[in-house]
Amino acid sequence: MSNISGIKKIAVIGPESSGKSMLCETLSAHYQTIWCPEYARAYLTERGADYQYEDLLHIAKGQLQLEDDYTSKLAEQRSSSILFVDTDMHVMKVWCEYVYQQCHKFILDQIAVRTYDAYLLCKPDIPWVQDDLREYPDESSRNRLYHYYKDIMIHQNVPWVEIEGGYEERTTKAV
Repeated sequence: MSNISGIKKIAVIGPESSGKSMLCETLSAHYQTIWCPEYARAYLTERGADYQYEDLLHIAKGQLQLEDDYTSKLAEQRSSSILFVDTDMHVMKVWCEYVYQQCHKFILDQIAVRTYDAYLLCKPDIPWVQDDLREYPDESSRNRLYHYYKDIMIHQNVPWVEIEGGYEERTTKAV
């Protein structure tokens, strides 16, 4: 779905436990709007953290549907023109390739056609928060994943900002 009704979509990406959801929540409160959560969290909470390659395709499709639903909801409300999106298909691509060394064609096709107005790339320089769904608590993996995302951002044409520092500094920079 392309941007409808003049809604600007800001995708928030980065490794797990890099503050994406918290930033989306904070920014949506600041701009008095809504934000689209990460579908994977609900999917894995319901089905269990033991997933397979095919699950990532289902998660990707669920993420896109959720984003479309939130975009339509915001368009109907006409209360704001900004939607913050926690996770996009770049995140799905990195996840597929990092874990399975391959990526579903559907995800790659969606990267080519899905548009965003800006990206916020969250650096993993905040403390790791353990939960049952997170897989890579070690600093080495978190930094490696971050550099995959940064490489993607450098090689695409949408404006992006690196978000780093403490929570207050992150919010200020993102605003």
